[in-house]
Amino acid sequence: MWKKIRITLLLMVLLIVGVNTYRDQNQDWMKPIIVVVHPINADGSVKTQQYISRLSVQDLDDAREYLKEQAQSYTKEPIHLYFRLGRELKEHPPKVPENGSILDSMLWSLKFRYYAWKQHESADGSSSVTLYLNYYDPEHHPVLKHSTALEKGRIGTVNLFASQKYSQTNKVVLVHELLHAFGAQDKYDLLTGQPIYPDGYAYPEKNPLFPQAKAELMGGYVPTSKDTSKIPESLKQTIIRETTAKEIGWLK
Repeated sequence: MWKKIRITLLLMVLLIVGVNTYRDQNQDWMKPIIVVVHPINADGSVKTQQYISRLSVQDLDDAREYLKEQAQSYTKEPIHLYFRLGRELKEHPPKVPENGSILDSMLWSLKFRYYAWKQHESADGSSSVTLYLNYYDPEHHPVLKHSTALEKGRIGTVNLFASQKYSQTNKVVLVHELLHAFGAQDKYDLLTGQPIYPDGYAYPEKNPLFPQAKAELMGGYVPTSKDTSKIPESLKQTIIRETTAKEIGWLK
C-alpha cells in the first residue's frame, strides 16, 4: 500500500513538473502577463539604497509600452504585460559561474531555482516571470558582470546601475533578460560580443550594411562595422526581429 502511495506521489510530482515545463515553454500572450521585479542592494552602499528607495513601478512604463509596440507587428491581438514592483530583498541570488563547466551551470541553475522558491511569499502574488534586480553604485562598480535568466522557472538575475544616468540602458538589459525568460536566445558571439549576422542585426538587408541605426534586442549591440559595435542608448534604439519573435511565441 505504501509503495502505491509513493508511486502516486511521484507521478503527481512528475505531472506538475511536466505541466510547468510546458507552460514555461509555451507562453500564451493573449493572457495577462505579470512580471515581478525585486530590487536588491547588491553592493550594500548608501547611494544604492537611496536609489532603490526612489524606485517606482512607473519607471518601467516605457519598457511595457516598448514590448506592446514591438508585439504589434507579430500578434493578432495586443499583449497585456504588466510590471509589479516587489519587496526589496536582502539575500542575494547565487553568483553566476564565470567560465564554468556544464556541471557548474547546472548546479547554479538548481541553486537559483531554490533561491527563488525560498524568497517567494504569498504576499508577492502570482507572476509569469520574476526578476531579481541587483543594483550597484557605478562609482564603485563601473563594469557589471553578465546578467542571465532561465526559461525553465521563468526567473532572472539582472545586474543594473543604481543611477538615474543609466536608467535607459538599465531597461535595455532588463528587457533583454526578460525575453530570455520567455525563450529568446542570445544573438551575439559569446567570445567577441559582436552581434551575429543576420539574426543579431536590426537591418540585415541594409546596403551599405554599416553602420546600423539600431540593435536587435537579443543581439545586444548596434553594429558600427564588421568588428565594432556600441551599446544602445535606450530601448528606442532597439527592435525585436522575426527570429526572436518566433522564439518567444509572438510569431508561429
